[in-house]
Amino acid sequence: MNKLNGNSQTNTGTRSTVNNIYTLASSLVSTLLAAGLFLFAVSPVLAGDAGKTYDIVIENGKIIDGTGNPWYYGDIGIIGDKIIRVGCLKESPALRRIDVNQMFVSPGFIDIHTHSDNVILRIPTADNSVRQGLTTIVAGNCGGSSVAVADFLKEVSDTGISINYITLIGHNSVRRQVMGSENRAPTSNELSEMKNIIEKSMQDGAFGLSTGLYYTPGFYAETSEIIALARVAAEYGGIYVSHIRDESDYNIGLLAAIEEAVTVGEQANIRVQVSHLKCLGKPVWHKSDEVLKLMDDARNRGVNIMFDQYPYTASSTGLWGAVVPAWAQEGGTKMFLERLEDSGVKERVRREMRDNIDRRGGAHTLLVINENAYLSELSENWNMDPVDAAIAIQKNGGSSVISFNMTDYDLENFLRSPFGMVGSDGNISSPGSGGHPRSFGAFPRVLGVYVREKNILSWEEAVRKMTSAPATQLGLLDRGIIRPGMMADIVVFDPETVSDMATYQEPSLDPKGIPYVLVNGRIVIDNENHTGVKSGKVLKKNK
Repeated sequence: MNKLNGNSQTNTGTRSTVNNIYTLASSLVSTLLAAGLFLFAVSPVLAGDAGKTYDIVIENGKIIDGTGNPWYYGDIGIIGDKIIRVGCLKESPALRRIDVNQMFVSPGFIDIHTHSDNVILRIPTADNSVRQGLTTIVAGNCGGSSVAVADFLKEVSDTGISINYITLIGHNSVRRQVMGSENRAPTSNELSEMKNIIEKSMQDGAFGLSTGLYYTPGFYAETSEIIALARVAAEYGGIYVSHIRDESDYNIGLLAAIEEAVTVGEQANIRVQVSHLKCLGKPVWHKSDEVLKLMDDARNRGVNIMFDQYPYTASSTGLWGAVVPAWAQEGGTKMFLERLEDSGVKERVRREMRDNIDRRGGAHTLLVINENAYLSELSENWNMDPVDAAIAIQKNGGSSVISFNMTDYDLENFLRSPFGMVGSDGNISSPGSGGHPRSFGAFPRVLGVYVREKNILSWEEAVRKMTSAPATQLGLLDRGIIRPGMMADIVVFDPETVSDMATYQEPSLDPKGIPYVLVNGRIVIDNENHTGVKSGKVLKKNK
């Protein structure tokens, strides 16, 4: 059994011990409060703030500060966009007081993995994201981003947004601009051109380099190409974020794909973030222990590798990427369809597509979003083989799919790891939109299901995975912790009611139990209502 998690008896005993410590600490705090004694030792203040009128005071809360430490009672005083004081502010004047009645108050959640690149311009209020408690989102993931980072970030900033926005520079997008969709190594001039684009992107504020090595054209890149480009991002303090080459046994296999990410981190001397870590499909079910041991061994050698995950056993991607073999994707849909005219090639494509459908659990596990039906149902309705149904969908423009391909064992095993954090892999969406429920429910689902119901995590550890852990990985020095001097990104949630409501059948339902969200000191969610305030900022990486 991997030493990160130990055996179940040890885990249970550790959680019991920690819970006992939290209970004792809570009892002590309650006793001191009752006696009128406040723990200013854990509630620091900024010098010279006495007598100030606060813009906002959040009072009577149980503060989970984001570090993983036990919660404590306290009030939070905010002036402008910063936390000024944490302590007892009962007598302090304020323009607005919010009595949270012993609900939890934590730093705003940071979603380190989203695909909100262009949607932020169409839905700048980011309602579904902020309602989850998110105050910062990271886009440009899985190798896809704008290549003109400066222009894009200016457009986002000029639009006005309700949430803080970060971007990565996507390798697939850069490679496509320089080399198209060609399946070959770059020339020295092409590699230099890609390096220059990444350097300019880092100078313009990108937080790191992302790859989508499962997708084309990223799949065509050798590890040496990725190392060379990651070194450029490393020079600017950036991170390497990867949708790894294989999350199952499509090509090199899950474990080898993790090892490739480790190699990039080791040779490029860069922090590594494995995106939406999972054991996808029957061939790799219950391999989470081996995956975590690989990461543990790498960290013991000095490689700073972390990961994010979403709290669902179903993934979502394009039907194209899910079932069409990578070699057959070269040149796009037009070339793919032309290959099907060659009888010899057609049989190979069909065979590999059938293998990929089976790898994900079969046609009955693939929900085709555009048709709102499973691939097996479409196959039956259209009186054709599932492979032919998939080809027909691609001929008609393609579709996203929800793929039920994971186990609770692996999901919960990853969730317990201290190296992991929460990421939705979703995007900003509007009510009534289809897709995966993670875009509306990922963060409250962790709190409601995996903390309150299943006791997989403590409240404090879950919040750490959503706040200071991604802030540290990204290099955000002024967010992710509740402390005087930090930016006032704050979420208030009710531990008794916080829940995700979105389902696979109704994926755009808002969560419950998150009544207040502040972004840069201004209230964006007020008593569960979006105020329309656009206090978000474009955050840029500084060297």
